[in-house]
Amino acid sequence: MVEQPVAAAVIVRGGRVLLVRRAVEEGVLRWQFPAGKVEAGESVEQAAVRETLEETGLAVVALSLLGGRVHPKTGRLMYYVACSPGSGEAYVADTEELAEVAWVAHADIPEYVPYGLFGPVQDHLDGELGAGE
Repeated sequence: MVEQPVAAAVIVRGGRVLLVRRAVEEGVLRWQFPAGKVEAGESVEQAAVRETLEETGLAVVALSLLGGRVHPKTGRLMYYVACSPGSGEAYVADTEELAEVAWVAHADIPEYVPYGLFGPVQDHLDGELGAGE
């Protein structure tokens, strides 16, 4: 059986990007974008929007697909979706999945994700956040 792909939401607001810390760490992965498996009949964009709402209580709008890859740390097929925040405030809505949420400044991303980001995601964040520094 083929494992379902995972959709991650890359959400920028107020010069920061939303990262979440998993309650159960996956190897070296501690902080990441809100993400979850794409369900049957769902697009990658729909999954990113749904997972963000379920995990953080933040309603978002999918803007564009940034790209996909097999994650070098987990071996999972990942898709990254640029999203804009809609209504609500991000908090730990799913306490089984998440330990905390943080809005992270561009310069601080390496402290949260020391192994680096997927190239197209880094390029998107450099464009969205880099201009403000």
